Amino acid sequence: MAKAAQRTGLIILAMALGLLMASLDNTIVSACINKVIQDIGGFESFNWVFTAYMLAATSTMLIFGKLSDLFGRKRFYLIGIGLFLVGSALCGMAENIQQLILFRVIQGIGSGSVFPISFSIIFTLFADPKHAAKLSGVMGAVFGLSSVAGPQLGTLISDHLSWRWCFYVNLPIGIASMLVLLFALKESRSDGKPSIDFAGAALLIVSTVSLMLALELGGKDYGWGSWQIIGLFILAAAGTAAFLFVEARAREPMLPLPIFRDRLVLGTSFLCFCQGVIMFSAITYLPIYSVAVLGRANSNGLLTPMMASLICGAILAGFLSTYIRLRTLMFANMALGIAAAWLLYSMTPTMSYGNVVAIMILLGLGVVGPLMSMAQSAVAMSVPEKYIGISSSVVGFWRNIGGIMGASIMAVIVNRHLRDSVAEAGAKFRIPPDQLKQLADPENVIRSSNQMSPDLLAYMREVIGSAINDGFILAFCVMIAGAIIALTVGRAKLQARQQQSEPPAAVSEGA
Repeated sequence: MAKAAQRTGLIILAMALGLLMASLDNTIVSACINKVIQDIGGFESFNWVFTAYMLAATSTMLIFGKLSDLFGRKRFYLIGIGLFLVGSALCGMAENIQQLILFRVIQGIGSGSVFPISFSIIFTLFADPKHAAKLSGVMGAVFGLSSVAGPQLGTLISDHLSWRWCFYVNLPIGIASMLVLLFALKESRSDGKPSIDFAGAALLIVSTVSLMLALELGGKDYGWGSWQIIGLFILAAAGTAAFLFVEARAREPMLPLPIFRDRLVLGTSFLCFCQGVIMFSAITYLPIYSVAVLGRANSNGLLTPMMASLICGAILAGFLSTYIRLRTLMFANMALGIAAAWLLYSMTPTMSYGNVVAIMILLGLGVVGPLMSMAQSAVAMSVPEKYIGISSSVVGFWRNIGGIMGASIMAVIVNRHLRDSVAEAGAKFRIPPDQLKQLADPENVIRSSNQMSPDLLAYMREVIGSAINDGFILAFCVMIAGAIIALTVGRAKLQARQQQSEPPAAVSEGA
């Protein structure tokens, strides 16, 4: 008994290390990107260092989740960690920005395995939902901890060692996770040979990547009405339709559509989409607001209150979900999201920085943190064991899709408001047409604020603030929709997982 408990503790440690490594990576890279550009150049392409990673992780997440259900979670967790470490080592050796972007794709593919399979291993270990839910809260807290520590650690490493060590630092953490899991986790093996839905996997990648590229490139590299963006949207829609057609007929579908017949699974997926909208929108635009509107020198540490409070929110929700109905908790979560979105919409240029910090704490403690742990528990405990991997992947997939869509649509709202207001500024302040275009970009306003007249600067701060306020109306409406959906998830509490007759690749605590 003591040996089994010790082994379980080691497995949890391995999962925590893997999550820490994968979630720490992006925040560390954000902190060192300036050093990267100074060393290998590529300023015009640096955004793809992050975009390529997100594309790869999101498009492979569901595939890894399903493969782990079919062939064993340990195997594909180790494959994912291995890919992540190979990508990290190659990123550290990159000689130009193109190589770095390519190697970030490898990292992203590995990350697509680490997040969902970590949670699915936890939920397979514990049939008791109370233990699983509390551990889910702890794992969510690991994500928050890495988000708080990442920027400081990235700055420290890049200043005193080299930006390359921001990637190399993943190696000891990942290797430790692999070694611990390799010896601690024993899996029973299925004698059958499950079929792989190759067509579904290919269509899933095509539709996901097309949608994300359209949202990323639209309004930046190409106009929303350009043939490139319209073509990508058409490809995404056609790929999705073909994917659903194939999945409905596949013997072993990549995404088993029947899991969405459960109201809790379907509702939780939508709530994660809503969470992604407000989280990504806040992360994208609050730093801009603090500098361009509130006039702060920089946005360093602005997101720390949200990420720090996320830790408390994740742990608290993991505990409460074992005593309170999920519908009640999820509705409260969305209600707090409505309040946070309204406060974001109501921000003004005269607002104190302390009030902005308070909003960030509300977002982390009441909106982002709780659902990050609660959603994993709710979905994993609602499906048979053979679907835990894919169900854990669904949660992260919809959160990422919601975040990218939300940030992109908000950008359209903000940019349109800015264009209209800047045109008025041209007439009011007699600004030449070539300078007007620059004023429509908040980054240019921040850089040239010292050269502006006090009246023009005050006007532009008001304009940018108003544009961002209007953008947060999207988050407000989405959170209202989320609150309505939360009422439909049923009156279920966390309960023991559904049983199945032939568990494939089930986790065993035996030797």
